Amino acid sequence: MYKIKPPFRADHVGSLLRTPEVKESRMKWKRGEISAEELRAIEDKGIAETVKRLESTGMKSITDGEFRRDYFHLDFLKELAGVTVTGGIDANPNAKAAEDGFTPPKVSVTGKLKHVKDIQVDDFNYLKQVASCTPKVTIPSPTMIHFRGGRKSIDINSYPDMDEFFHDLSQSYRQEIDALYKSGCRYIQLDDTNLAYLCDPKMRAAAQERGEDPNELPRTYASLINSVIDGRPDDLTVGIHLCRGNYRSTWFAEGGYEPVAEVLFNNINVDAYFLEYDDERSGDFAPLRFVPNNKVVVLGIVSSKSRELEDPDDLRKRIDEAAQYMPLENLCISPQCGFSSTHHGNDMSHDDQWRKIELVVNTAQKVWGES
Repeated sequence: MYKIKPPFRADHVGSLLRTPEVKESRMKWKRGEISAEELRAIEDKGIAETVKRLESTGMKSITDGEFRRDYFHLDFLKELAGVTVTGGIDANPNAKAAEDGFTPPKVSVTGKLKHVKDIQVDDFNYLKQVASCTPKVTIPSPTMIHFRGGRKSIDINSYPDMDEFFHDLSQSYRQEIDALYKSGCRYIQLDDTNLAYLCDPKMRAAAQERGEDPNELPRTYASLINSVIDGRPDDLTVGIHLCRGNYRSTWFAEGGYEPVAEVLFNNINVDAYFLEYDDERSGDFAPLRFVPNNKVVVLGIVSSKSRELEDPDDLRKRIDEAAQYMPLENLCISPQCGFSSTHHGNDMSHDDQWRKIELVVNTAQKVWGES
C-alpha cells in the first residue's frame, strides 16, 4: 500500500517561469554588468516571492523553480570534475520557429569524474529558509552524462574500462545526495530524458548507431541509478521524472512507455515516477500494469507546454483510465514537465502557469479529497 509522502497528490516537476527581474539580471551577469553576488541576491528575492506564490496555490511540494540555472542539467553536471560542456547538438526538428532550432550543448567526459564540491547544498539551504512546506531538490539523472554520446563521449584514456566510469559517476552522485541529506533535504527528484528517449524508435536506432544496445541500456541505467540511491535513509524520498524534451514548449522524442516499462518500474529502486502523459506522444496507460504496489506514479496530465487550460472533467476521466492498471491510491498528478527547463521558459505567461498549478491542486482535492 502507498504510504509515501512525498510525493503529494498534487505535485509539480520543478522548474518555474523566471521572474522578469531574474531573467534580465542573468543576462546582465553574463555581460559582466553585475557580479555573481548581485545576481544571487536578485535570485534570492525572486525565489522567495515565487515560493510564497506557489504555496498559496495549496501545493505542498516546493522547489526554487530552478531560478539559478540556465539548463535543468548542465549547471549541475559541469560542476563535476571530469565533465566538459561543448558545442551543440543537431537542430531540434520540432522547433516552432527558426530561432528555436537550437538545442543544449553536448556533455562529454574528458577526465576522471569526481565530486569536488557540494553543488546544490547552498541552494537547498536558502530554499528551506523561505519554504513553509516540503522543499524538493531536482537534479539531473546520472544517465545524462552517458546517453547522448555513449562510449564515444567518454575519454578512453581516463576510462578504458566502462565499469570504472560508472563507479566514479555513482560515487560522485552519492556524495552530493549525502551532502543534501545532511543539510536536511528529504525529497529529491532525478530528471531523466534518456529512459523516455528509449521509448522512441528513432532514438533507439540512433543509440544502436552509437554502438549501444537499446534493449540493454534500460538495465544499465537501472543499475547506475540504484548504485546511487540504494542504502539511502528511510526518510529520504527519491523520485524520477521521465521527459521527452521541453525546450521552449518543444519536444524531441515520442512513443509510449512499453519498451522500458518492465525494467523502469521493477528494476529501478525509486519511490515514485513522474511520467509525461499530456498528449498522445506518451502513449496509453497500459504500461502502468507493471508498477508494483509499493510505488507511486505521478501522472503528468496537465501540459506545461501549451497555454490552453485542460478541462477538469477530462482530467478526472484520465485518472480513472490510469486507475484501471494500478490502484488509485498509488496515483498522484502534476504538470507533465517543468515550465522552464531552460532559462528561456515555455510559451506561456506567468498567469497561465499559475492557473495550471491551481488546476492540478484543485483536481487532486476533488479526486482524493485531500487538501
